[in-house]
Amino acid sequence: MTQKNKREAWKNTLYFICPVCGGPLARRGGACVCPRGHSYDMASEGYLYLLPPNQKHAKIPGDSRQMVAARRRFLETGNYEVFSDALNRLVLEAVRGKKEPAVLDAGCGEGYYTARLADFLEQSGLRARIAGLDISKSAVRAAAKRHGGLEFAVGSNFHIPASSGSADCLLSVFSPLVPEEFFRVLRPGGTMILAVPGPRHLFGLKEILYEEPYENEYKDTQYEGFDFEKRVDVGGKIAIDGNNTILDLFAMTPYYWKTPEAGSERLKQADRLETEIGFGFLVYRKRQAG
Repeated sequence: MTQKNKREAWKNTLYFICPVCGGPLARRGGACVCPRGHSYDMASEGYLYLLPPNQKHAKIPGDSRQMVAARRRFLETGNYEVFSDALNRLVLEAVRGKKEPAVLDAGCGEGYYTARLADFLEQSGLRARIAGLDISKSAVRAAAKRHGGLEFAVGSNFHIPASSGSADCLLSVFSPLVPEEFFRVLRPGGTMILAVPGPRHLFGLKEILYEEPYENEYKDTQYEGFDFEKRVDVGGKIAIDGNNTILDLFAMTPYYWKTPEAGSERLKQADRLETEIGFGFLVYRKRQAG
């Protein structure tokens, strides 16, 4: 069975559930309906909008269309492939030996890591169910349009529209961390993988933006109900030529929102950026009951 056919087979069932009552969703024409009659249209791109009005913290939550486009352009340069490859190996290690494991990317953005993971697991001979969730409609639309066959939904990490104990592995790559909700969604013995910035991640960028650049805090945090297994640090150095690509990188970082105008202006004049990059992958195991 080809990967496309494998992914199409998932369409007979849905990973996500009704965000209002928690009931299972069944397909009825172009909509998905729960037993209590709550109905959600399937967008033409192939994703579900499962973010009720009372869970929206803004009129248009999450990353804008412009930010999504900037992140996609930068990620397609391949500068962050080293992180994606490391994440793929960690997920394979976590779910190897399981029959058709379910993996949830909580905060999937435009689907870069989600889709590369799906391809990697398939190439490794593992049939896994991959689902991506993000609060940004623009991001999820882009993900579903680009990576048809994967299951994407607009929703909140604070109220994940998924059944308790439904995921064998949950990923959070620089997305809002909600330990209690992640614990609920994971099966006992399931794996949670968090990506955090390394101490000198994008330090070269900070040297342009700030008069006194700072290192990120290095710490491994414990979460109730989880056993910390390991931290895997991945990094290197990159050189970016071209101001447009530099600005795309800037737009996908939190510095975009908190940099003084003078720093932003300096960056607009930069035609080359050399910087260290580094992710820390924190791996946790949900404790078995009893």
